[in-house]
Amino acid sequence: MFDQTPEQGRPGRAPSINVLGGVLKPCSTRPVTGFYRDGCCNTGAEDLGLHTVCVVLTAEFLTFSKSRGNDLSTPMPQYGFPGLNPGDRWCLCASRWKEAYDANAAPQVVLEATHAVTLKVVSLAALKQHAFRPN
Repeated sequence: MFDQTPEQGRPGRAPSINVLGGVLKPCSTRPVTGFYRDGCCNTGAEDLGLHTVCVVLTAEFLTFSKSRGNDLSTPMPQYGFPGLNPGDRWCLCASRWKEAYDANAAPQVVLEATHAVTLKVVSLAALKQHAFRPN
């Protein structure tokens, strides 16, 4: 599912396509996000968690995630992790986003920066319900 032809490069990585069918846009470089820490929600065979949903974090979601055993707000300098704050963008695991969606705690989604493989876990309709709309 993730292999690419040699002319596309990056063997083992999924093509960088967003859920709308366009080119995957960057999610965040401050803080640097993505499974590959490239600022994008790229994925590949080694990304078992599918860190593919670009979200705009909220206090509600950070509390929800912490209650589920994934504390994203506490800095862990030993791993180069700054800790996240409301308003930060982050490549979230598709299953965690779906879990939050089912619990009415899902953060907004930047559709253009959310990888197409997310659609194997979450419907486009659900993602669109939570689409980020900048002011």
